[in-house]
Amino acid sequence: MAFPDQFILELKQNNPIDSVMSSYVSLIRRGRNCVCLCPFHSEKSPSCTVYLDSDPHFYCFGCGAGGDVITFIMKIENLDYVEAIKFLADRAGMTMPDEAKNNEASRIKARVLEINRTAARFFHNTLAKSPDGEKGRRYFAERQLSPATITKYGLGYAPDDWYKLSNYMRSKGFTEDELVTANLCGRGRNGGIYDSFRDRVMFPIIDLRGNVIAFGGRIIDGSGPKYLNSSDTPVFKKSRNLFSLNFAKKTDEKRLILAEGYMDVIAINQAGFENVVATLGTALTQEQARLMSQYAEEIIIAYDSDGAGQNATHKAINLLSEVGVRTKIIHMEGAKDPDEYIKKFGASRFKQLLDKSGGAIEFELEKCKNGLNVDTDDGKIEYLKRCVNVISDISSPIEREVYIGRLAETNRVNKDMLLQQVEGTIKRRINKAKNQEWTEIRTFQKQYKSNPDSYRHPKEFKAEVGIIAYLAANPDETEYVSSKVSPEQFVTEFNRKVYQVMLEKIKKSAFSDIHSLQSEFSADEMGKITEIAVNSKDVNINKTAVDDFINILSSSADNSVDIKDMSNDDFLKYIQNLKNKK
Repeated sequence: MAFPDQFILELKQNNPIDSVMSSYVSLIRRGRNCVCLCPFHSEKSPSCTVYLDSDPHFYCFGCGAGGDVITFIMKIENLDYVEAIKFLADRAGMTMPDEAKNNEASRIKARVLEINRTAARFFHNTLAKSPDGEKGRRYFAERQLSPATITKYGLGYAPDDWYKLSNYMRSKGFTEDELVTANLCGRGRNGGIYDSFRDRVMFPIIDLRGNVIAFGGRIIDGSGPKYLNSSDTPVFKKSRNLFSLNFAKKTDEKRLILAEGYMDVIAINQAGFENVVATLGTALTQEQARLMSQYAEEIIIAYDSDGAGQNATHKAINLLSEVGVRTKIIHMEGAKDPDEYIKKFGASRFKQLLDKSGGAIEFELEKCKNGLNVDTDDGKIEYLKRCVNVISDISSPIEREVYIGRLAETNRVNKDMLLQQVEGTIKRRINKAKNQEWTEIRTFQKQYKSNPDSYRHPKEFKAEVGIIAYLAANPDETEYVSSKVSPEQFVTEFNRKVYQVMLEKIKKSAFSDIHSLQSEFSADEMGKITEIAVNSKDVNINKTAVDDFINILSSSADNSVDIKDMSNDDFLKYIQNLKNKK
């Protein structure tokens, strides 16, 4: 959807990209620009640059994400173009143009949010006021939740009825298709609909903007899964959201408590710890780990003490380490989970537990003893082998030295021998990584053959990029350029589309800069377009150069490079040469 140029200009002026991005990442000033850890992939050193020139934008040299402030909000908030515009307009207190009201995708999302909001009220009112909610009221009373906590989280109850919610929602004007889209109802074999949540206490899932985006339902008795969670919908992706982050983000603490389930989170919050979150019926994902890293420098994992909880802790440690946050683990004795621990020992003891939580390495080393009798020679040898694998994962040589020394002293073994074992393990992993690199190269070769594009036509690709960059900087030369080369002469499909859209927008006076193409491309595609702009910043493409580029496309027969018979070494050199030319 196209918005008035003046509106988009004012929107960007009222939402400076550094101001908006600093709400999600920590920006570091470097000369005229800023750098930060990219929020769209895992990294430990900044590869994302925020350019604060006349056309403010960001670009990550690690994963290729890039664009202006609108693209950033589309990616970070998982919104489409119109929704991102509305998000930024609301942030700046601007009124949306009338054109936005006709966007179908945005209309569906707005409708689903309205459905969720209405359903949340239905579930809450059923719990609080209806005879149908007595079962839910007894359950929450047994779990010692106060009325204030129930209200704070908007907890509810889904009646033990196949049609109560759907009948109510239809009476409010929602259609059957809309209720199925929102995942509140399923469709039966006869084509009718039925309630997805029945005889369950309900936990609304609320995003950072206060919208009810999904639900979790816990069974009280009877058959069925213990927890039933909303599937992904137009407004909800479970892998990208966290339960109770809407409360946790408001705290001043730079640490988050990661619990395993809804009730643990609510019990911890009720005990006075607002900075607690949980995943949504799945193991921790990379997206959730990156999301937490935006709000905390330290994560305390408070998973259940059973085997499943400990395995989940191990996986979470690895993911959180990848995004560069410190990780600690609480060790509970006398209770299986935080909810039970707080009920038994109180909030002050739980705070002591948090303050005494150990680091991730200590947890992993202690876990190495599981299933072993370390008093026997065989048990001790296996234990030390496991410890060597854990220590080999530590990137800091100083930290490795400390843990090796401690392990050698505790187990009365030679420190140099342990050090040799660790260094050997690290070397083997490096060699394995190199072999993996070759595997990836061969995989790339296969992808290349089925989708050649830029790699098969490197000369033409470079010419196309040059023409696009020149036209972006000199839109007044459109008539000259378009008379010399048509979109059909572009060899690569993506560049052809970019060139064609540029020509159309320039002719309609709807082009201001490379990012004004945004309404026609996805956020990921805008990253590719931003790469063209970034790589052309320091290159002076004049009319003579453009004529050369045009001649390349005009005289191009099939100048593609055939790689099918290339050796690994030749192919690697070929790829490296292409990268060096970019």
